[in-house]
Amino acid sequence: MKQLKETSLIIAALVCFAVSARADVIAIDEHGNGFGTLGPGFLAPDPGPGGLPLVLTYLLPFAGVQGDVLLFDPAIGTFLDVLRFNGNGTVLFYSDNIDGVDAIGDTVSPPGAFYANTITINEVGPEGANGAFYTPGPGQPGFDPAAAHSFNFVSDGTVPEPSAVVLLATVFMLLAVVIHRRVRVSRAA
Repeated sequence: MKQLKETSLIIAALVCFAVSARADVIAIDEHGNGFGTLGPGFLAPDPGPGGLPLVLTYLLPFAGVQGDVLLFDPAIGTFLDVLRFNGNGTVLFYSDNIDGVDAIGDTVSPPGAFYANTITINEVGPEGANGAFYTPGPGQPGFDPAAAHSFNFVSDGTVPEPSAVVLLATVFMLLAVVIHRRVRVSRAA
């Protein structure tokens, strides 16, 4: 019985680790959907250099290093989207509009100027379902010195619902509770 209890506690610890590791991924898309942000995206003025008056803005749970992330489209040979971290707990999504204005994040142009701190990353995936995964290092745009965060920028398409990992973690937590209760009942009998 002691081994069963230890096993259930190990399972619960692993589940908690999986859920906490998943929480460090922040996903945003051009439609205002965010995962790991402080609410959905909204239109607001960009106070950064050359900022436009209305840009899709997300609130982050940390300030983040100031700078611009340029999403390079290898098929076209240039960057089309800009993710701007203003260093004030926001990330702004400048999405291209070459296929028409079909998302809240589509802007008439990228910002008129960029921060000196920029990084270019490749967009991956087929047109209509592409984006980029980005983990900033020290000094790079969006870096949080207090905790490691990664970003999933979804350029075309939408942020997926919370992953199967979270669902599986919930199932394992319920299983651990059931096992623990059965052990406790059998000890009382």
